[in-house]
Amino acid sequence: METINEKLEKFTQSITMKAFIIGFLILIMLIPGVMIQNLINERQKRSEETINKINAKWSNAQTINGPVLVIPYTSNEVDENDKVIIRIHNLFLTPDMLTINAQLVPEERHYGIYKSILYKSDLEIQGQFNKSEIQFPVNSQINWNGATVRIGITDLRGLTNNMDFVMNNTHYTAEAGGAQDVIGQGLVISVKNQDIVRTGILAFMCKLKLKGSSYINFIPVGRTTRIQMNGAWKSPGFIGNFTPQYSLNDKGFTAVWEILHYNRNIPETWTDHQLKSVSDTSFGVNLVETLDQYQQNMRSAKYAVMFIALTFVVFFFVEILTKKKIHPIQYLLVGIALILFYSLLLSISEQLNFGVAYLIASIATIGLIVFYAHTIFKNRLQTGILTAFLSILYIFLYVVLQLEDIALLIGSIGLFIILGFIMFFSRKINWYKPEE
Repeated sequence: METINEKLEKFTQSITMKAFIIGFLILIMLIPGVMIQNLINERQKRSEETINKINAKWSNAQTINGPVLVIPYTSNEVDENDKVIIRIHNLFLTPDMLTINAQLVPEERHYGIYKSILYKSDLEIQGQFNKSEIQFPVNSQINWNGATVRIGITDLRGLTNNMDFVMNNTHYTAEAGGAQDVIGQGLVISVKNQDIVRTGILAFMCKLKLKGSSYINFIPVGRTTRIQMNGAWKSPGFIGNFTPQYSLNDKGFTAVWEILHYNRNIPETWTDHQLKSVSDTSFGVNLVETLDQYQQNMRSAKYAVMFIALTFVVFFFVEILTKKKIHPIQYLLVGIALILFYSLLLSISEQLNFGVAYLIASIATIGLIVFYAHTIFKNRLQTGILTAFLSILYIFLYVVLQLEDIALLIGSIGLFIILGFIMFFSRKINWYKPEE
């Protein structure tokens, strides 16, 4: 008859106990897995800070707002004490038609291991104001000599030319200026020719050379706005509330936006601060990389627990089928090797292309685990099966990382197939009496 100590020793060496130990080790490995994800977030944050420094020295992201004609006028108003006072107002008139042709030339700037996407742009702006739509209050006095044309530009450091503004064949110079309103800071063109300002149609044209970073946006202030952009960038991200008609080729992209006045909530005219904001109508192009190395590293790190669990399952089956005892410490060492893969991948991908980094890190990890496993199994067939299994697993992960729209579908199907294989190979194991 078995003693209590014999029963306890038998239980500690049973499959059930080993399964509990392996499950506990998998839970323990969640801790370094979370640490790896925190490390990736930290490196990504540092990368963003460095990129912001590069952008700040070059020029920040740009938003073009305008041109808008601003006409000051005075009116007699009665205040709360029934006294007549003279108030100064500004009437804003948007173009009846606005056309912008933009040529975008992206550049890559490196600072150490970090890279920022910058650009230079050539903008040709044309359009016309229709002054017949202006309605001033009764008994107001219009200051035609104080009329200005304003163009909002987010970061004036990006201007690389002295803009020549032409309106009705008359040339005007632009100065930096603006106000805290919906147009914002930018360029101000003083229109001092009364004869031109008083005419009904004011046709204008100007050219801007503007540099920036990350993205370039536009505000569709025209009653009819048409913007065409060409850029030497293969993966543009079209942002904002309007989607263009576009085409992509090996040399870059071409995009065309055509926006009518009833597509956006901007009036043809307004006074002072009646219009609070136009930012919700902005649109443009974001120069993005579809999957940078930090996004891919984070996505791969989320599969860490799955890799550890599946690898432990393989070792567990080998232990059951070959009667070779594998110590929990050996499981733990294999788990640490699997976690170090993600640290290797992160550090190498900051220096090399992600695909090359993945190949180096996966070969190093598979080689380390296979070499260690061979010292345990001492069987070429079992070592070969483990090598094939890990190779397929890492190839599967790389394929999933390269996919975007169907990554979840492919990942789910792949895991389902792997589970099916595990169930198939474990169907003949007698979990109660493994010695049989």
